[in-house]
Amino acid sequence: IVVFRLGRVRPPKGPGVVLLLPLIDQWQRVDLRTRAFNIPPCQVTTRDGGVVSVGADIQFRIWSPVMSVVSVQDLNASTRLTAHNAMTTSLGRKSVREIQTERIKLGEYLGMDINEMTKPWGLEVDRVELTVGAVLKPPEDHSSGPGSGLAGPIQQLAMHFLGNMAGGNNGAPLVRTGTVTMDFPWLGQVQSQWTSPVLELYEGLLLSESLVSQVGACFLFLLQSPDGQQTSYYVDLSQGSGSAGPGSPPEGQVPDVTLSMTDQDLLAMFEGTLRPFAAYSTGRLKVQGDLKTAMKLEEVIKLHRP
Repeated sequence: IVVFRLGRVRPPKGPGVVLLLPLIDQWQRVDLRTRAFNIPPCQVTTRDGGVVSVGADIQFRIWSPVMSVVSVQDLNASTRLTAHNAMTTSLGRKSVREIQTERIKLGEYLGMDINEMTKPWGLEVDRVELTVGAVLKPPEDHSSGPGSGLAGPIQQLAMHFLGNMAGGNNGAPLVRTGTVTMDFPWLGQVQSQWTSPVLELYEGLLLSESLVSQVGACFLFLLQSPDGQQTSYYVDLSQGSGSAGPGSPPEGQVPDVTLSMTDQDLLAMFEGTLRPFAAYSTGRLKVQGDLKTAMKLEEVIKLHRP
C-alpha cells in the first residue's frame, strides 16, 4: 500500500495489517505480482516494403510501488500504448524475413526497449513473445512462382555455408561477396548476390574531424559470428579525420578500448534495437579498457542509425 499523509508520500506499507489515520491518510493498493497483457495483431510495414500482421504477449511486474503511483496516472493503459508503439517502431526497421526467422531475438530486443521507457514508472518487462501472423503484403523484392516461399530460406542457407569458404584465419574479416548458384530438383536453380552486412557497415561509416573531436578514441571490435569464427575491425577516431578497416589498427596505434560481441549484436546497435549500455549490462558486450570511453560508441551509432 502506498500511503499519502497530508498529500506527502510515505514509504510503502505491507503486506499485512496497515494502520491509517482517518481523514489524514490517503492510500492506494499496488499489486506486485507478475501480470500479462496481449497486444492484438496489427499491421506492421517493414523496411523492405512488406506488411506483416504481428502481435505480442507481454509479462511485466512493478518493482517500485511508489514510482508506479506518482509517476504515471494510468499505468496499465500507458504500458500498453508504450509497448504497442515500441513494437511497431522496432519491427518497422526489420525485413519480413528477419521478423519471421528471428522472432525470439526480436522479442528480447523489444523487451529492452520497453524497459528503457517504463523504468521511470517503476515497472519492468520480464518477457515479450511476438506472435507473427500472415504476410499481408510481400516485400518489394519478393519473387513469385512455384517454390518461391522456399527459395528465400534456401538462399540464406547457401550464403551461410558458402560464405565461410572465403577469407583466412589470421583475424582478418571474411570477405563474403559474390554470387551463389545452387540447383534444387523442386526449385530449379537458385541464384543470389550476397555480402557480409558487417563489412558493408564498416565501409559505410561516415568519419569526419567533427566526430574525431567528439569521441577522441580508438576502438577495436572482436566479433563472433554464428558459425563460431572471430573477426576483428578497428575504428580510429583519435586523430585526423578518422579511419576504419579490417584487422587491428595501423602499426603504432594502440586501441583505447576493445569491444567483444557478436556481429548480430553490433548490427542491432546500428539499427537502433540495442543500446551499448544495455548490451554491456546484460553481458552481451564485453569491454576491455575504460567503460566511459567505450560508451562513446553511442556518438558513432547516432550518426548512422536509420
